Amino acid sequence: MSPHEPHPAYDAVIVGGGHNGLVAAGYLARAGRSVLVLERLDHTGGAAVSTRPFAGVDARLSRYSYLVSLLPEKIVQDLGLRFRVQGRTISSYTPVERDGRPTGLLVGGGEERTRDAFARLTGGEREYAAWRRFYGMTGEVARRIFPTLTEPLPSRDELRRRIDDDEAWRVLFEEPIGVAVEERFADDLVRGVVLTDALIGTFADAHDPSLKQNRCFLYHVIGGGTGAWDVPVGGMGALTDALAAAARDAGAVIATGHEAVRIATDGRTAEVTYRTAEGEGVASARHVLVNASPQALAELTGDTPPGPAEGAQLKVNMLLTRLPRLRDTAVDPREAFAGTFHIAEGYRQLAAAHAQAAAGELPTAPPSEIYCHSLTDPSILGADLVERGYQTLTLFGLHTPARLFERDNDAVREELLKATLAQLDAHLAEPLADCLALDADGRPCIEARTPLDLERDLGLPGGNIFHRDLSWPYADESTGRWGVETPHANVLLCGAGAVRGGGVSGVPGHNAAMAVLEAGQG
Repeated sequence: MSPHEPHPAYDAVIVGGGHNGLVAAGYLARAGRSVLVLERLDHTGGAAVSTRPFAGVDARLSRYSYLVSLLPEKIVQDLGLRFRVQGRTISSYTPVERDGRPTGLLVGGGEERTRDAFARLTGGEREYAAWRRFYGMTGEVARRIFPTLTEPLPSRDELRRRIDDDEAWRVLFEEPIGVAVEERFADDLVRGVVLTDALIGTFADAHDPSLKQNRCFLYHVIGGGTGAWDVPVGGMGALTDALAAAARDAGAVIATGHEAVRIATDGRTAEVTYRTAEGEGVASARHVLVNASPQALAELTGDTPPGPAEGAQLKVNMLLTRLPRLRDTAVDPREAFAGTFHIAEGYRQLAAAHAQAAAGELPTAPPSEIYCHSLTDPSILGADLVERGYQTLTLFGLHTPARLFERDNDAVREELLKATLAQLDAHLAEPLADCLALDADGRPCIEARTPLDLERDLGLPGGNIFHRDLSWPYADESTGRWGVETPHANVLLCGAGAVRGGGVSGVPGHNAAMAVLEAGQG
């Protein structure tokens, strides 16, 4: 038997070779535990991968997840990862037409430039002052919450004491985020830019009483203790390649093409049955860590599955021969696209798009946001493409729940893509189609993925990028000590559906590994 093939028994079997599973494997193997990672696909990485999607074109794109904020530096250091991120000097640009002329809001490039941009858009100082106060508050919350993500779950009261700001607690944890946005900001465009962080992959209105939009907002502003969203140098695959290498170097066995189909456990030992092209096999383990959705976990263990999850996003990857010119000539496209380029994301536009989608209709003005990875990190492009000035664009569409695609996924995908790009073209001085590169077969370099595509390709329930609605980062009656526990004592959930899961963070993988090591019998 090859040393890289599964053996009959391990201290820990990890189901799923996405980034969280690889983090757990790295920690456990470095602690001296024998570890097997079973991955259904022929490669590791899950949604955090880089691929060359366009035939004959040397562009290695972050195909699904694409920015990094929630990955603790502690994990990078603990596992000795050869991985780094690069900050973006521009935070965002949001174009708009006012009084018949193109204008917009550029955030970043220094305090003075940002203040001037607010004044240019709004005609005064009020909105910028409100912006500074609001993000000063969330920044302080981020500094206090982020370190807790890799600690045992605090109670709600403990987290509130740690934040030590009653106003911040009320705004973020107790009332719909729309209340704070409307109280603090007057300009519709500014309101929309603030709200977008509450809607990434989350289908909700600003005033949804469930507060799932608040939970989404919270995770988007606490990363790294600053809320900054950085570019993974080399693409997202650089992270998962580094994680896989670290796990293997520490002694973990990673078996791709091995699909786990059943977990049998008595709470002390477990057996994982897996399927390969050659047939079935079984690996026994003291602990099983499942880097998959809660639905997949229930299917493996035979437990009652949780309620259905639903994703709500359109992901589009593009390669351009050049960046398009903007109607707003006051802004350089190299700055506008370097940060997050907001499209049709005014506050009223977001509300209208949500209402239409909730009624079962495609939004007539689909909201989305774009950024250009290659402006910050050209290493993802071949030298020839860099020399010729090619650039990537990554688009993430909002308010497109999976239910809209069920009647005809292919047809609705094309209809939505056309409508989304039309919203972008409205702010360009030339059609985006004129800037698209062609692949080796003469086809435009553009690909789109709906929630149903993500469910099919990655096993994401309903195409939900978080596996389910995001959780509050504190304990309640349904959580265990680390937020990874399940009804089975030796089976842990280390995927995005764990408490404090979601995003490219590695946090559930770290916490599941800590729970195993804390149990003392890896």
